[in-house]
Amino acid sequence: MAKTHFVRNENLKTIRPGYPGNKMIGREFCNGDTLYEPSFGTVFRWKVLTENPQKEEKKRDTWAPTVVPCTEFFNSTDDMLVWLGHATFLLRVAGATLLFDPVLFDSPFLRRRHPLPCQPEELQNIDYLLLSHGHRDHLDEKSMRLLARQNPQMQVLTSLQMTPLLRDMAKGLVVQEAGWWQQYNLRPDLPLEISYLPASHWHRRGLNDLNRVLWGSFMIRTADHRTIYFAGDSSFADHFEEIEQQFGPIDIAIAPIGAYKPAFMMQLSHVNPHEAAKAVNIMRAGHVVPMHYGTFDLSDEPASEPLRLLQEVAAGGMLRGELHAPAVGEIMRWPDWE
Repeated sequence: MAKTHFVRNENLKTIRPGYPGNKMIGREFCNGDTLYEPSFGTVFRWKVLTENPQKEEKKRDTWAPTVVPCTEFFNSTDDMLVWLGHATFLLRVAGATLLFDPVLFDSPFLRRRHPLPCQPEELQNIDYLLLSHGHRDHLDEKSMRLLARQNPQMQVLTSLQMTPLLRDMAKGLVVQEAGWWQQYNLRPDLPLEISYLPASHWHRRGLNDLNRVLWGSFMIRTADHRTIYFAGDSSFADHFEEIEQQFGPIDIAIAPIGAYKPAFMMQLSHVNPHEAAKAVNIMRAGHVVPMHYGTFDLSDEPASEPLRLLQEVAAGGMLRGELHAPAVGEIMRWPDWE
């Protein structure tokens, strides 16, 4: 029987009292206390044995997010947030420039349904690159090579056991690995804290690396106690309540809403729009920015459905915070939200 043990980065602060570290069974990280191992049989059931009841509706749905240039981000030093599509965001806060989960190019299995709002070569002067997990729609090798070349000063903030994967993609990267509930070591001149937090998900990029790399989410907290939460990929689970207990109420929650059908395939990996609304309500988020929809075709729901359902929840008064559904490349500023 595989040995159970707990791991964390002993060089980083653990912010949750009594937390022993991330549970592993053998060489696999657990989803909290439980080992979750998605099976190829479920994929076979989805792709071969199951007919999408929304197949024709999905085919007719050609909606894609509006795209506007984000040139202002690169010509300013103001605090702002910009969605580049899917789960890729640029954030400038407290004098630091952060980039989340960069996928800047097409690949054989991921074709963008809309262009980037900037040229990849414009992504310079990045202080910290935040990688929530290792799935290919969040971590792209070509993007990593370009960003490492253009940003020699950049540090990568990510999860336990990610370094070998990153070093195969780009040489010379400075990487900090964290377990859940750990706080990264940042430059002392930055009035900022960044912590790695739980998510309910899993890892696989190849045939033999199931759950060998940890997955999670991020919390950014400024010296004046503004909080920005980036959920990464997650199904609905108890960690949203735990995060609220530690940090709530959250000022801004960047939350995934897409890739949820069929439920038998997706429900243990992703939230649907109603679950996303429940999660951000639990965290008492004042502002909600949806992501993980519209850019890539990953699942069976029609392209426009995730945002439409979330907008219906908000219009019905069932979303505690204010919904912001920006165009790709649209500049979002804090003063506009206060």
